[in-house]
Amino acid sequence: MVANREGMIDEAVIARRFADVGPELNERQRRLWAASEARALGYGGVAAVSRATGISEDTIGRGKKELAAGARLEGGRVRREGAGRPRLTVGDPTLLGDLERLVDPDTRGDPQSPLRWSSKSLGKLAGALVEAGHQISDWSTGRLLRSLGFRLHANRKTREGKDHPDRDAQFRHINDTTRAALAAGEPTISIDAKKRELVGDFKAVGREYEPNGRPVEVRCHDFKDKDRGHAIPYGVYDIHANEGYVSVGVSNDTSAFAVASIRAWWQHLGKQRYPHARRLTITADGGGSNSSRTRLWKVELQKLADELGIAIRVCHFPPGTSKWNKIEL
Repeated sequence: MVANREGMIDEAVIARRFADVGPELNERQRRLWAASEARALGYGGVAAVSRATGISEDTIGRGKKELAAGARLEGGRVRREGAGRPRLTVGDPTLLGDLERLVDPDTRGDPQSPLRWSSKSLGKLAGALVEAGHQISDWSTGRLLRSLGFRLHANRKTREGKDHPDRDAQFRHINDTTRAALAAGEPTISIDAKKRELVGDFKAVGREYEPNGRPVEVRCHDFKDKDRGHAIPYGVYDIHANEGYVSVGVSNDTSAFAVASIRAWWQHLGKQRYPHARRLTITADGGGSNSSRTRLWKVELQKLADELGIAIRVCHFPPGTSKWNKIEL
């Protein structure tokens, strides 16, 4: 028996013992442990254990009955079959149907839908269900969605636009041209401008490990910093060397900036790597600063060719196909 010098039950000892083992026990194990402690203490044990652990006296009493009956639950169950609260759909038969109508893709833009043109977060779904007369929380809404086969999904790029009848021939020409340049030992690069990024302490996508309770603090709003501006990465990929070179601009993604990035790659890497080059082959998409229809792009390339004393050949991918620019090596 846990007692102090005066013969009274020492609840502090019970509390310390529960703090040691309680977090490792499930609901049924805690109930039986508390019942065993109370039974060992004798008279007044139930009240003492309840005060020390926070477990209700009714729960401890139920545990004592289970110990006396020697009941064992099969299959690793914590509760008896049928125990616990009834399912929400039992007392609210229209709940599931209303939830399905809210998340039905066909209701987007429907004037009768309370969630038209809005994100389908759990909070908004639960709020709409409550307004319709249901009693449900965000967590329970998520549980019901999972039971209906819904999962969180990001958009997936799978739909293609119209295909040109000469598309395969276009890619074969680009592929053959590139392979021939590589076989001849000529410098062959692929270029592309990436999404501009704000410079400063702005929120970034993703997570990283930091000390608990000390996340990296960033600005609340993603307004451009007038002093730092933004960064524009422009990539030059050397296909033969399998190596990338990135220039970062701070003004705008112009044709002059694109050609300047190619010039910087040549000065830092290209001329040492290809000292006897007579021609530079470039593959690029059909839009942006290196668009096939932009006159400044062609003028700047001609200036670069004159400056380097080599011919420059550009292979533009058809519109909307730059993501499929794979070269068969």
